Amino acid sequence: MVEQSDRAPLLDWEEISPAELTQAVPPPAKENGSESSPPDGRSLGITAPGIGWSTRSGGPATVTAVPSLIGSPSPGHPGPWDVPSPINADPGISLKVRVGWEEKDQIVAVFVVTFDTRSGNMVEWCLPQDVNLDGVEFKSMASGSHRIANDFIYFRKGCYFGLACFANMPVESELERGARMKSVGILSPSYTLLYRYMHFLENQVRHQLQCPGSYSPLEAFYEDKKAVLHPAGNGLVTACPTSFWVPAINRCMHPEMKITHPAGCMSQFIRFFGEQIMVLWKFALLRKRILMFSPPPVGVVCYRVYCCCCLSNVSIPGIGVSVPEFRPFFYINVADIAALATEMSYVACTTEKIFEEKKDLYDVYIDNQNVKTHRDSLQPLLRLNGADREKYRKLSEQRQMLLYTQEVDADCTSNEEDLFILFFMEQNNRIFQTLSEVEASADHTLTAEHVRAMGLDPQADRTFLEDLLEVYGIDVMLVIDNPCCP
Repeated sequence: MVEQSDRAPLLDWEEISPAELTQAVPPPAKENGSESSPPDGRSLGITAPGIGWSTRSGGPATVTAVPSLIGSPSPGHPGPWDVPSPINADPGISLKVRVGWEEKDQIVAVFVVTFDTRSGNMVEWCLPQDVNLDGVEFKSMASGSHRIANDFIYFRKGCYFGLACFANMPVESELERGARMKSVGILSPSYTLLYRYMHFLENQVRHQLQCPGSYSPLEAFYEDKKAVLHPAGNGLVTACPTSFWVPAINRCMHPEMKITHPAGCMSQFIRFFGEQIMVLWKFALLRKRILMFSPPPVGVVCYRVYCCCCLSNVSIPGIGVSVPEFRPFFYINVADIAALATEMSYVACTTEKIFEEKKDLYDVYIDNQNVKTHRDSLQPLLRLNGADREKYRKLSEQRQMLLYTQEVDADCTSNEEDLFILFFMEQNNRIFQTLSEVEASADHTLTAEHVRAMGLDPQADRTFLEDLLEVYGIDVMLVIDNPCCP
């Protein structure tokens, strides 16, 4: 039984102003009312089937996926924690994939983590009570969080993904040393719908700080949203038969995440890294292990992890099926060292500087905006060349043209996120299409003309091309000679 004192107004979405509800959304789609929503009112999309670390449930339905990966509303029982999720697909994008399932809520656990002055981080409450949450107390409260007021964190726990909201409240208590810190979070087999509950978790962590031990809203939430998992405990949902998976969709494509940063994470990502994006793009395409370091808050860095994954999107069927999956681990800490040691490819972020010394765990280390690698074979990829700068110039021109169109023509159908994803997808498609054609030719010879047609520099990108051919197992002969050294 949920008590009114626990529910109101913490589970009520009516706190959002009417002006925000109608912010820049073309009819007939309806805005989700989130005060941190991006101007175009987009919502999270779907993950391409065939990704072993992200699972889905649902009956046979028809969903249309586009390169912008804009998703569909989740069916199920509506609750005060639900946010409507409009489909706002760009009609100008022609690439579509028919999918035989649709995504449903799959909350497998809800929990409260607290900082105890004697015991440290600890799980104070959870549902179900027998769920394995070992390590979640550190994943949901990032190292160094005591210096900030609030944060949100995406993370992985085994085959599940989690989202937790953290808050730090000053209190007049010697026992708590003047500060009360808690996180409220959830686990799901997929991260694609976690954004729906960001406001609910933010409200609940404030509620837990002000009224510790009041769990009725969280109990009601779990009862409404809990998933029915496969008895084998592998994270699969029984309502999703294997016949509904579509392996033809390239598994390198990732969904769009709901953006809580006011400017949108893609545009922030571009401005933050600038031309260095082209360096990250090559490392992402080569499936390297990429680790980002940044002090708290870590929420915005989790979005950089996602953006980095988007750099490797390819929509050509069959490309990338034999290479390691480019897994977003999101936030990690020292408790993840053993798991990372077995990974061949990932992107993650951390607030713990000690990881920089663990060079066997990563190939590329990013300290804020400084991209570096300790591997000699990758050093040439750190240097920008003329072709890289030309691609970045084109990306910048397209962004400026888009912004001008939005301002002059009041065009609400296009956005920077779509432009960013499609720009790199088209670049990747051009490369692999050319390589596939050369591989299918009689002599298998990749010439300088082919390389220029792919938007690469025949000389400066030679190392990158050699690595790319090896990683993807493409059988072509690279006949470009190295320039003579003085």
